[in-house]
Amino acid sequence: MKKIQGIENLLKYLDSKDCPLNEEQIRNLITQRTIPHSQPFGDMLIFDKGHIDWWVTEQRKQLSNFTE
Repeated sequence: MKKIQGIENLLKYLDSKDCPLNEEQIRNLITQRTIPHSQPFGDMLIFDKGHIDWWVTEQRKQLSNFTE
């Protein structure tokens, strides 16, 4: 499994997936436990690319259901 380490790298990855968010939004999603991540120790944050891809797809589905 491919991993993304840190919020800055996640932001770049999300931009490449046409899902731009800012650091504050990511931190809120982490606090709310709505974005898949792990925190193995300290302040280190790890995001699994497969889980993030799934999450982005789900967010798009929810948004399209909301706008219909």
